Amino acid sequence: MRMSTDVVQNAGREGGLALGSSLVQTRISGGGWMQTCPVDQSIGEYFLAQDEKNGFRVKRHIQSQEFKPFVPPSPSSLPKAAPPKLYRRTRKWSRRLLYLALGLGATYELDQHFWYASLTRSARTFWLSLVVATDYKINFRAQPWLYDSIQDLHLRNAERLFDLLRTNGGLYLKIGQAIAMQSAILPPEFQQMFSKMFDDAPQNDWKDAEKVILEDFGKTPEELFGVSFSGEPGKGVMERTARASASVAQVHWARLANGDEVAIKIQKREIAQQVGWDLWTFKVVTRIYTWWFDIPLYSLVPYISERLLLETDFVNEANNAERMGQLVAGESRLRGRVYIPKVYRELSSHRVMTAEWIEGVRLWDKETLTRPWHGGWRQGSPGCRGTPLDPPNRQTIAEIIREQPLKEHLKPKRDSWKGSNGKGGLGVSLKDCMQTMVDLFSAQMFLWGLCHCDPHPGNIFIRRLPSGKPELVLIDHGLYVHMQPEFRHQYSLFWKSLMTFDNKTIGEIVRSWGINNPDVFASATLMRPYTGGDNSTSAGMKRTMSKKEQRERSYEMQQQMRKGIREVLADEKKWPRELIFIGRNMRIVQGNNQYLGAPVNRLKIMGGWASRSLVDSPDLSYRERLVNFGRHVLFKFVLFGSDVVFYGSKVAQFFGRTQNLEDDMEASMKKAAVDMGFELNHSVFEG
Repeated sequence: MRMSTDVVQNAGREGGLALGSSLVQTRISGGGWMQTCPVDQSIGEYFLAQDEKNGFRVKRHIQSQEFKPFVPPSPSSLPKAAPPKLYRRTRKWSRRLLYLALGLGATYELDQHFWYASLTRSARTFWLSLVVATDYKINFRAQPWLYDSIQDLHLRNAERLFDLLRTNGGLYLKIGQAIAMQSAILPPEFQQMFSKMFDDAPQNDWKDAEKVILEDFGKTPEELFGVSFSGEPGKGVMERTARASASVAQVHWARLANGDEVAIKIQKREIAQQVGWDLWTFKVVTRIYTWWFDIPLYSLVPYISERLLLETDFVNEANNAERMGQLVAGESRLRGRVYIPKVYRELSSHRVMTAEWIEGVRLWDKETLTRPWHGGWRQGSPGCRGTPLDPPNRQTIAEIIREQPLKEHLKPKRDSWKGSNGKGGLGVSLKDCMQTMVDLFSAQMFLWGLCHCDPHPGNIFIRRLPSGKPELVLIDHGLYVHMQPEFRHQYSLFWKSLMTFDNKTIGEIVRSWGINNPDVFASATLMRPYTGGDNSTSAGMKRTMSKKEQRERSYEMQQQMRKGIREVLADEKKWPRELIFIGRNMRIVQGNNQYLGAPVNRLKIMGGWASRSLVDSPDLSYRERLVNFGRHVLFKFVLFGSDVVFYGSKVAQFFGRTQNLEDDMEASMKKAAVDMGFELNHSVFEG
């Protein structure tokens, strides 16, 4: 017989459950109630059930089998245990990730503390180069996928590269400045962004500069230069705060015990460690870009890297400065008009160069150059032709050292020549200044074959001679190119042919240089459109793009620019590497003349030097020089035509026209450049 025990909960009808107060009613399966007794809660199995009339009930089933206590099974009766999970693959990759993280962390710390972040900077460069290359590969098309226009694509990547170069600093700033000068091959978005590369770089702490001196000479600055930082009598003085700071070095002023004032150029300590990595990274990235974009640039990299590496060697800079000083002293047309500062060899090394301190006015300060002179009759500006330099006041020096040890400016101002109101100037002619500058760099290119390739206004000072004429002082001789005699003669003849529209000679010369587009190269050399050629480039562009939409036109222009670069670099083996930096030199000289208002006929001066160098060059035979002399006389008459154009522009300026001849040529160059697939949008010194 099976029995069922129903537990009636006192609180069931109220929705509760209180087993402790329940009563049990036992009902026989045939019907009827047998008895009522309390519930034993420790026996049986309970579960809830709902009764239609009485609400919830708790039911318990009572088994009829004999009770048996639980007995654990014997081990022999159990199945074989499964092997434990060891997670070997997970543990292996976890260890690998841990070792990788530890290795990367250790490498990063070593890189930061001992290698001056060389590896970090290279990794940052590789990553950004990959991002930029991929961006251009995907979006450089008439209708970019991720940008509204190609201009937006250029702007975004110009910002990326600019941030990279400024963050990495050092030699990257030099590379950025070199890129900024090549405005003809850059989109305008890059031109505008990279013009900021000429801002001063932050200077290093004096402790770093002191370590460089100690490592190179084995002496402290006090011992080497005979100076005292406490104002000790009988000793020289030196400023621990740099007067100027560039990408690879900073300059400190000092007055030696013998009274000589010097500029001490100290290389930033991290440069020696970084330069090898930076140039290697530059080579790898250029190699990848050459393959990726099919532009023949890598063949130029070894020569560029060699020049940049030499620029960090101050012994090379001292050699260049002394050699240029000798050439200037031996040229009667420049002697007395150009000055190269003296180098103190005994106080110089590969990372430290000590040269004569120059008191002068920078070329870009037009107002100070032209304002009236208040320095006295037949007097030169301080330091010029023996004009004495006022010594610093010892008491003032002691006060500055005591009160402002980290912002030392011990050098006297020496501006009495500005007059009591401080509004005076050198009182020199801008025409004389610019004539001297164009003469100097023309002689370097066409006569000597030793060309200073960084003649921006910060590297040129103007002093006033006792005669009232300007004297040009050229500093920073680290970046030079040496032109072989054969190439120098070709380049001189090329310039002369440009002035006479001798297209046959121009074509022969540029083809011997591996260049297949004479129009583009001639225009880039003159810094104005060359109108004597066949104009095939511009004509082809007009035929191709006359009916295209604006976006497609912009894309086709830049495709044509790429084609133009390939044509200029058609035969990489023949292409003269010197042209890279000579073009930079001429662009800066043209920018200087334009900035000062085009006071001289630059093309006539350079053409005259090019023709005359074929007469004066000692590398040519007497017969060749005699023939060239006759041609030079005839060439002088040709140059007269350029004077007509130049002075016509001057007359127009006199009657109120705001633009000068260089402005006109640049405007024409911009228009012609658009037809050739290039776009020129800013001044060389903008920013």
